[in-house]
Amino acid sequence: MPILSKEQTQALMQKVLSYSKADECEVNLNGSDNGNIRYARNSVSTSGGISQNSLVVSSAFGKKLGVATINEFDDESLKKVVARSEELARLAPENPEYVPFMGPQTYKESPTFVQSTAAMTPKDRADAVAESLKISKDNKLTAAGFLENSTGYAAMMNSKGLFAYNTATNVNFNVTLRTDDGKGSGYATKAFNDFSQLDVKSATKTAADKATRSVTAKAIEPGKYTVILEPAAALVLLENMFFGMDARQADEGRSFMSKPGGATKLGEKLVDERVNIYSDPFNAQVPTSTWSGDGRSQEKVQWIDKGVIKNLYASRYWAQKKGIKAIPSPDAIIMEGTNSSLEEMIKSTEKGILVTRLWYIRTVDPQTVLLTGLTRDGTFYIENGQIKFPIKNFRFNESPVIMLNNLEALGKPERTVSGESGLNALIPPMKIRDFTFSSLSDAV
Repeated sequence: MPILSKEQTQALMQKVLSYSKADECEVNLNGSDNGNIRYARNSVSTSGGISQNSLVVSSAFGKKLGVATINEFDDESLKKVVARSEELARLAPENPEYVPFMGPQTYKESPTFVQSTAAMTPKDRADAVAESLKISKDNKLTAAGFLENSTGYAAMMNSKGLFAYNTATNVNFNVTLRTDDGKGSGYATKAFNDFSQLDVKSATKTAADKATRSVTAKAIEPGKYTVILEPAAALVLLENMFFGMDARQADEGRSFMSKPGGATKLGEKLVDERVNIYSDPFNAQVPTSTWSGDGRSQEKVQWIDKGVIKNLYASRYWAQKKGIKAIPSPDAIIMEGTNSSLEEMIKSTEKGILVTRLWYIRTVDPQTVLLTGLTRDGTFYIENGQIKFPIKNFRFNESPVIMLNNLEALGKPERTVSGESGLNALIPPMKIRDFTFSSLSDAV
């Protein structure tokens, strides 16, 4: 089924609502056309496409809610899914946290759709991967990677008159290159709404350079070091802090934002004053939908301003209970930086470690956001402003809150995507002092 237009989604969802006998009814409609190509051992292993649509009906009788999903849109199927959701609602217990659906809202037009990405063909993907594979083979490396593009739409409508619609495009690329002996590894990842911004050749060259340079890795003692975290490495730490900025978790004493006695740290300075983090659905480099999954409008929100926690996100139920603004969690985060390049940050470092990537992140203590994980795919020792030699990987134990208090420098922000959660972000490379490496790792 093709991507449905705004008018087509309106007509379909109005039909669904006409079958409803519930006190309240809400319809969510989503669809996408995805194309992908995967390669490993320097050859393409799979290439394909997925086209899918789904319709979710939520019916409520008082505080009793039932939800049913379907992917067939003929009249009989639509009547069936509405009846099923109502049947489930009648069987469900009352939800004490139920909040009635929202009424009509006004949303600005979203900038997330780019025609160049929507027009991508299998040949476009194959040509891009061919460039990546050529670099791998020319450097006598072995590549494994994945390129995926998607064009999708999301719409919602309810019995109270709310209607929202958005279309979006995305292209994601990642590649790992290794030496034939398995001793060297390099990695790169890129994500954009606009396919024309994706430079597969440049990303692969970066990964190839790291793979080649990391072959003769030396073991150095674990301990506290000055580190330069590339954006992909920094994001997997920052996102764990950001996921803890939920008002309910803070109020209930379950996050780093909690204080004894039920108070929170909202309004307090928790990190270095150079830290400014916000979200903005209209940011040209990382745009997102202008509405959240429950219909709330997404606006520009300052989360951390000069090190001070300015806002927490909250569900509509919790906001109503506490009398606070119901700010939804954003789909992407943005952190301000400087105009310094990664190379300039390396030149300014007397002794330190360059980290390409962190992975296998696990929470040790949610109330301090203490995390553990491993470096991988290119870790290098810096001395007197130059990369001197590759080093064996480490296990780290560090909190992003402490990390942002040990900030030495920020670089130029670039768009990246988390390998852990898929969160998109625009963040800078970061130079951090006293980053804790607890032990060595044999992983490459």
